[in-house]
Amino acid sequence: MSNLSKIPVTVITGFLGSGKTTLIRHLMQNPQGKRLAVLVNEFGTAGVDGDILKSCADENCPENNIMELANGCICCTVADDFIPTIERLMALPETPEHIIIETSGLALPKPLLKAFDWPAIKSRITVDGVIAVADAEAVAAGQFAPDLDAVQAQREADESLDHETPLSEVFEDQISCADIVLLSKADLAGEAGIAKAKEVVEAEAPRKLPIIAITDGAVDPRVILGLEAAAEDDLHNRPSHHDGHDDHEHDDFDSVVVDLGEVEDVQALQDAIEKMAKDQNILRVKGYVAVKGKPMRYLVQAVGTRIRAQYDQPWGDRPRASLLVVIAEHDHIDETAIKAALGV
Repeated sequence: MSNLSKIPVTVITGFLGSGKTTLIRHLMQNPQGKRLAVLVNEFGTAGVDGDILKSCADENCPENNIMELANGCICCTVADDFIPTIERLMALPETPEHIIIETSGLALPKPLLKAFDWPAIKSRITVDGVIAVADAEAVAAGQFAPDLDAVQAQREADESLDHETPLSEVFEDQISCADIVLLSKADLAGEAGIAKAKEVVEAEAPRKLPIIAITDGAVDPRVILGLEAAAEDDLHNRPSHHDGHDDHEHDDFDSVVVDLGEVEDVQALQDAIEKMAKDQNILRVKGYVAVKGKPMRYLVQAVGTRIRAQYDQPWGDRPRASLLVVIAEHDHIDETAIKAALGV
């Protein structure tokens, strides 16, 4: 079976909070006449990103075409989770014409690409392309590139920065596996920040890659879909820190789900999240909040101390609940301190 007769799959990878879900929402709203399906993999038990995407479902990507893999890294659960879910997508009454996979922020894309060689699916789907989404402002600041001059002073002051952190290896592997890199939140980074971020990506990439700056996930779908990369057959050009290893550990990261009950003051909550992120080195906070007296649910998305929040849609028949997923490196997760910081 040729690649042209296989269902194309686009893998969207990128660090925590880089904007992958926002990009996929844009693709769902601009499907180029194709019937889409989406597979979302999240770190933590509360499926926030999947819920966001399901709220955008339409005739081109109905809700039953959006499936989730929660609380398990997609590249570590291939046999148990990924393959069966892909098979369910391909068994839908109307077969998807293009599948989009959003990996968790902690996933390494290369082990996932190897899964496309599994006998159950290899003749039916192909990796159209791997898209790495990187936060332009964060990358420009050198957060995932410890050897940049911009962080040299910090390296000298803090011995813990003298070695590659797990976060930097994840970032580098995602760039190395990509066909295109999207620098997200370009409006926050500015021209100088985008230029610096491009330098960082170019230094990490094993080959020359297209690098495109975007804001709010807006990119012409024709640029990132239809690449026909057959990435599963091109693994030797996509080096990884974990080449030669059968798996990798995610013990460096952990998550806590916090039940807040109904919240009265959303600004006080945001202030508490910002302080907690700063004091406890929290990487990511995301979830929905029920605000007293408000019929709309309140969506919270935080990357470090940067918080975006908004009322996104009515609760409807769903139970009103306030659940936040808090993600950090394992040594920085203290459930008692996190709950205390959030007033629980």
